[in-house]
Amino acid sequence: MESTTMQQSSAPVITGRTMRYRPLNLARWVIWSITALLMIVMPLIFTGGFAVTLMSQMGIMIIFALSYNMLLGQTGMLSFGHAVYSGLGAFIAVHVLNMVGAGKVWLPVSMLPLVGGLAGAFFGVLFGYVTTKKSGTTFAMITMGIGEMVFASSLMFPDFFGGEGGISTNRVVGESFLGLTFGPGRQVYYLIAIWCFVSMVAMYAWTQTPLGRIANAVRDNPERVEFIGYNTQRVRYLVLILSAFFAGIAGALSAINFEIVSAENVSAVRSGGVLLAAFIGGAGVFFGPVIGAIVFTLFAVALSDLTKAWLLYLGLFFVMMVMFVPGGIASLLLMQLPLVAKKQFGRMLPSYAQGAVAGVILLAAAILSVELIYKVQVDSANGTVMSLFGIAFDAGTLTPWIVAAVLWAIGCFAWRWAGSKVRAQLDAIQAETGGLA
Repeated sequence: MESTTMQQSSAPVITGRTMRYRPLNLARWVIWSITALLMIVMPLIFTGGFAVTLMSQMGIMIIFALSYNMLLGQTGMLSFGHAVYSGLGAFIAVHVLNMVGAGKVWLPVSMLPLVGGLAGAFFGVLFGYVTTKKSGTTFAMITMGIGEMVFASSLMFPDFFGGEGGISTNRVVGESFLGLTFGPGRQVYYLIAIWCFVSMVAMYAWTQTPLGRIANAVRDNPERVEFIGYNTQRVRYLVLILSAFFAGIAGALSAINFEIVSAENVSAVRSGGVLLAAFIGGAGVFFGPVIGAIVFTLFAVALSDLTKAWLLYLGLFFVMMVMFVPGGIASLLLMQLPLVAKKQFGRMLPSYAQGAVAGVILLAAAILSVELIYKVQVDSANGTVMSLFGIAFDAGTLTPWIVAAVLWAIGCFAWRWAGSKVRAQLDAIQAETGGLA
């Protein structure tokens, strides 16, 4: 009689009379555990009100970006109207929350994101039936049209959208649960963190399902998928509905966090923002949009408090990513894995440090140039005296412009020199190890 082989596992595989278990992916469990731990301890480390608010917005954006990446990264569907689902989910959620406050319905505030998710899925069923009839550029154009249609409707139906002022609400309604009123920002953060973690796990689990695998196949070769008997339109439709569900969750959490929803929630600006977040982080990797959401929120919230030209910085950063790192920040991290696996990463650190120094010089040159141009061209009515890096100077004089030019020259030379060092070191490692594949 054959012996039964049993190993540490996550799912059984039965072959004939022998039962085997797939090895448990401990690294994956460690990553998820660290993620959960970080979500718990971050507000205990950064206790300021601004930091808690910033982290709350990061959590919302992470859900939104991951939901968008179900379309772009997993299924190859470029959408210019994804804010429709998060925005309409937010509007439905805020109306339900106001009904809870009026005593018309009973619903715990902690479950309101589920209402937003179901609303997003409903509109995904409605609009997705039309948009997913086509793919590629046609799909992108249709989503843009639907986005503009919904945004225009926000001024035509003030009873639902609240007109230009939007609809405000109060999240502190109903009886408290375990002393949680969701009035303090930290309580709202933990509510967002819980929904963010659950949504992340659910969306990752979806990528491992047959539908997720077929979605990848539709992205890579839709003709072959149709040839073997699958309906690619139905696959796109189902993925869009699921994506709209998670986008609705993000919208409802945004309504709870800000206690107001306006036409901006369904605007093209919001749709463009999530596209930037997904692309900056790396749409080809699951955790890429997580990184992109964090970076985008830092630009939109933290950097906007420091400079009025933050949109210009974001645009320049996006252009640089498209030109030099089209795979996103995640691709840069994944490129280091072969070096780590072959224990050669330490040899690259000096070259990387040289590149980092050159990058800092170029960054300083870019910041000085942007701020000088902005001061002279846009803000000259308030005078030309400005302060940057703790140094006060007059943008109307020649000295700061010369300094900017010198920084550009030094930075470009240092970047080219550091780049040659990095390439030479990589070539040497490849020659010694027989490649880094």
